[in-house]
Amino acid sequence: MNAQQKKIGLHLLGWMLYLGYTLLGYYIYNWKFNTLMLAFSQDVLRIAEFYLCYFLVFPLWLKYKNWMLLALGVAGVMLTYIALRYLIEETLYPHLFGFRNYGAGTTLSYFIFDNLYWAMPGIFLGGVVWGLETTLQKERENRSLKQEKAQAELAFLKTQINPHFLYNTLNYLYSLAYPVSDKLAVAIIRLSDLMRYMLHESKDGKVELQKEVDYLHNYLEIYRLRFEDKFFVNFYVQGHVNGQRVPALVLIPFVENALKHGVVDDASAPIEINLQLEKDSLYFDVSNRISKNQKDQTTGIGLANIRRRLDLIYPGKYKLDIQQDGLTYKTKLKLQTV
Repeated sequence: MNAQQKKIGLHLLGWMLYLGYTLLGYYIYNWKFNTLMLAFSQDVLRIAEFYLCYFLVFPLWLKYKNWMLLALGVAGVMLTYIALRYLIEETLYPHLFGFRNYGAGTTLSYFIFDNLYWAMPGIFLGGVVWGLETTLQKERENRSLKQEKAQAELAFLKTQINPHFLYNTLNYLYSLAYPVSDKLAVAIIRLSDLMRYMLHESKDGKVELQKEVDYLHNYLEIYRLRFEDKFFVNFYVQGHVNGQRVPALVLIPFVENALKHGVVDDASAPIEINLQLEKDSLYFDVSNRISKNQKDQTTGIGLANIRRRLDLIYPGKYKLDIQQDGLTYKTKLKLQTV
């Protein structure tokens, strides 16, 4: 049973206990059909206003941090509660069963204020349950992030065994390869640049966008060695890259995914990589035809992980759209650069 199923189960159990308790109380102290029907309709409306607040009013307030929006939402729920209660208890019940809740002499102002009082528990309960669940979910996410951070730090330490030794070794291999093969020597230098970039760490975790673009170029050129002249990938960059900063290695998972699971040796269906900067936004689109003969099933840090990373770095400031129709796979990323 996953977390969502557990939550649904707890909600159902809670409402069953609540309804059982209220109906049992009416049964013991005042067993009348009209009393039970009025209690039933009131409880149904209370559940409805609970979930209006739980799913709509309070989440929207959290998203936009707007107290006026919260006040309007609560007022809207109250008015809905009052209108539905009037429709059910003062219009429908008299027509179907011959009784109503309020007497014929009840004034409109009394009806409204009395129902405002009865509407409050459902709204309050919805806010409390939503707040508790949101807080607990945030705590679980924080614990998970701490665990992931510890694992990432451990993995990073493993890569730091002696990076200078690796750089020096690659430079030495370059000196050996240069007289033999220019292509091999250039590939070694590109590999050295890739490793240096991957092991680089900035204080805020961000790098210059130009360096990220250079990394993508080097990655593609090294990958090209496997296919020589049968490697068809188009990489276009539009806009002013200089001066922009992005999280390190934020773009490579999309390219890595396309290369591993796409067709790279078909000139009629090349992999398309487009990076475009417009005003305060960065657009990064990658599309590929899906290969029917995938040999490499790994996904690097994976698109799921990169989405989680973007949630942390760009909360509410990015959009990631993934489309596939069985033949092609497309990813569209939009980041706010300010």
